[in-house]
Amino acid sequence: MWACRTFKQEKWRPRLDPMAVQSPLASENKAAGLIEEYDIITEEDIEDIKDALEGGRMAEAASKIMQNLQALENACLDIAVTGESGSGKSSFVNAIRGLGDDEEESADTGVVETTKVPTPYPHPKHPNVTVWDLPGIGTPEFKSSTYLEQVSFSRYDFFILIASERFKSNHAQLAREIQRLGKHFYFVRSKVDADLEATKRRRPKAYNEEAILRNIRENCQECLLAEGVAAPQVFLLSSWELNKYDFMQLEDTLEKELPRHKRHAFLLALPNISLAILQKKKEALQKQIWKLATISCGVAAVPIPGLSVACDTVILVKSLSEYRQNFGLDEDSLNKLAEKVDKPVEEIKEVIKSPLAKEISRDLVVKLLTKAGGGALMLVEYFASTIPIFGSVAAGGLSFGTTYYMLKSSLEEVAGDAQNVLIKAFESGV
Repeated sequence: MWACRTFKQEKWRPRLDPMAVQSPLASENKAAGLIEEYDIITEEDIEDIKDALEGGRMAEAASKIMQNLQALENACLDIAVTGESGSGKSSFVNAIRGLGDDEEESADTGVVETTKVPTPYPHPKHPNVTVWDLPGIGTPEFKSSTYLEQVSFSRYDFFILIASERFKSNHAQLAREIQRLGKHFYFVRSKVDADLEATKRRRPKAYNEEAILRNIRENCQECLLAEGVAAPQVFLLSSWELNKYDFMQLEDTLEKELPRHKRHAFLLALPNISLAILQKKKEALQKQIWKLATISCGVAAVPIPGLSVACDTVILVKSLSEYRQNFGLDEDSLNKLAEKVDKPVEEIKEVIKSPLAKEISRDLVVKLLTKAGGGALMLVEYFASTIPIFGSVAAGGLSFGTTYYMLKSSLEEVAGDAQNVLIKAFESGV
């Protein structure tokens, strides 16, 4: 949870261009619209923040932004994974959470149905994201006609329907019912790595991976069309090699179709298996920097000695720790990655340059704040020339500039290290 929640209203009321508040972001991407710049803040929130800034009520604006950040942080995402027994449901539940099948927090797997009731598996580092392993459809205990009621349909944000061979009438009936009730579903054809390997052994001379995958996809679509599912989209995956095949297409589709606050939670919880995912995480976190800097600026305007520094430190320790975790640079994530690729963890750590990859502490943040002074002052000079409020209130402007500079430069460092770690771990194909 965020600290420094309470703000006092300032006595000063400088004049402010109501559009000036977006300048930190607009300077990076002026072509983007106002709503896109503010990302998950609603139009009503934007008007409230602009009104507070225009009236010189910086602390009020900061408080509203903090409420937005807390709502974003607490947004829950519930993903349902279902299919027939033995289709690889539980392995997918593990893989999407960045886990193997034999880890402590993993879902049970087996060749027979191991899930008897809807079982929640919270993400190990993002507990607001829960993947539900649902009982297999078509079993004596779970008939297609009553399945959704039995598994508490309304609980989930969307459904992943998995099959390891052909999609059958059970899948189609379930998809039609989910669609009728107004929720999204996605067909996943699992274990394609096993299909490719079997084909390669049987017909090594005629082996053509692209053609085989195309045939599998078309066959699945034909089966679903025959069962009355209109324009079915099928994603081919392997839970053992999630970075291959159609996972990025599935991720892109989910990103487009989820509500914005849910999209943010989904994106940050994704396993760091590709450079594309790392870049998307970086972009998502960049959009939050101006909000955090504005909170810092609001606190700086409150005339309580030491409050601004204390709150800046809290904001930075929390944010930098989250950067480290989101990009998989914490000790636990690095050890798991090293084990997965069968390399010494020290070899992977060799490419990490940022001190932020180590444990984030108050002392480290204070040391970095001291070093950041020059860059922050340059930012303040820029903001003062474009945003009147920062020219009028030196304390708020300096605090905004310091926090903004620290977070932006730190995010660049951590994201760069994460990319180098991924490249080093796999050496190719990321």
